Amino acid sequence: MALLTALSQTPDERPDAIRVAGRSISGVHLWESASAVADRIRGMDRIAVVATATLETVVGVVGALLAGVTVVPVPPDAGPMERDHILRDSGAEAVLAPVGVAADGGDLPVVPVSLRARSASRHPEPADDRPALILYTSGTTGLPKGALLSRRAIAACLDGLADAWCWTPDDLLVHGLPLFHVHGLVLGVLGPLRLGGRLDHVGRPRPERYAAAGGTLLFGVPTVWSRVCADPSAARALRSARLLVSGSAALPVAVFDGLRALTGQRVRERYGMTETLITVSARADRAPVAGTVGWPLPEVETRLVDEHGVPVPADGNGMGELLVRGSTLFDGYLNRPDADTAVRTDDGWFRTGDIATVAADGRHRIVGRASVDLIKSGGYRIGAGEVEEALLAHPAVREAAVVGVPDRMLGQQVTAYVVADGASEPELIDFVARQLAVHKRPRRVHFLDALPRNALGKVQKSRLG
Repeated sequence: MALLTALSQTPDERPDAIRVAGRSISGVHLWESASAVADRIRGMDRIAVVATATLETVVGVVGALLAGVTVVPVPPDAGPMERDHILRDSGAEAVLAPVGVAADGGDLPVVPVSLRARSASRHPEPADDRPALILYTSGTTGLPKGALLSRRAIAACLDGLADAWCWTPDDLLVHGLPLFHVHGLVLGVLGPLRLGGRLDHVGRPRPERYAAAGGTLLFGVPTVWSRVCADPSAARALRSARLLVSGSAALPVAVFDGLRALTGQRVRERYGMTETLITVSARADRAPVAGTVGWPLPEVETRLVDEHGVPVPADGNGMGELLVRGSTLFDGYLNRPDADTAVRTDDGWFRTGDIATVAADGRHRIVGRASVDLIKSGGYRIGAGEVEEALLAHPAVREAAVVGVPDRMLGQQVTAYVVADGASEPELIDFVARQLAVHKRPRRVHFLDALPRNALGKVQKSRLG
């Protein structure tokens, strides 16, 4: 079966089938322009794409996939060091960029992408184990690593989400996420092209744009949903949507509750990584619970282990590292066998590095990263996320991040960084102590104007302290 099933079998003839930043084309037009790209690059192994939020990016990515050429998305705001590393490490042979736009491909040739170019060519479907994408991860140490994602893995992920979200060709997907990550590119572009339905990428994900699009299925990250929640008129316009989905970071309970009150919708959260694609998600046919990410997708298994590899019971309380295996996993890090070995067990499980709990009914809750979000203080194991939620319940607190700071007596000291108006450190420490066990309270609270975040809204805790 073709990776882009809907596009290849029944391309949408509606002129607004694909809309990006206010410009639209039909599925037929997309297919013909992408085929023209495929004609030009066929025979290459890997090609970089300057992943701007434009129709040309969509055409370029689709054209490469039609030709069986592996796509290497390059963030348009990447600095020279990051860009040069991605181009060099990936082995890209050329760079795709919109016609008329200057693209710095270093020594590589630049292949212009034009919506005016059309072709009626049909290219044979590549093998499903062929790498479709090399996505570079933003690790906490060293240069980014390239994760090899096969056509088979992407298809399994999207089919699993179609099952979980009841995703059909009747849906209009709306989002404004970057096109160089799993969320915006794989789910947000390749999803409609495989499963059917229209796409409206609104450019910058502003609340008024989400409200005006009239979508049935909407994707966002917590910062996007927080802004929507803060704009009641925009939020109320989403009452007619079928499903709101959040990912890439934990959605604060206050935002979940606020959106439910304004839109009547209970946001579905999902969990995944660049290396695993989406593995766990709340379902459209089951009521979501705030702070949880649902159940494994079809063909995905999960389990929890402690720091010694001993299984942790699925009782909703025991915390352990989440291990996953299944059809959505990547094929390894490009040129990094050492990194592969570090994240895989001998029996085929991928070590996510995330701490989670699993309830008796199989519902998953992500506590945080093992490296920064599992705090060992005074002999206790404390999940940073639980303390963050307690802080966010205070009316003065708008943002919160909790880390463990080395402490000679406790091992690690629970330390909070907050964006708040009119609250004092003792007040917030006491507030948390009244909601949680006393040993979970922050010992220190630091006040900031804003928390450091990356392009997907994830707090960069390595920059705190």
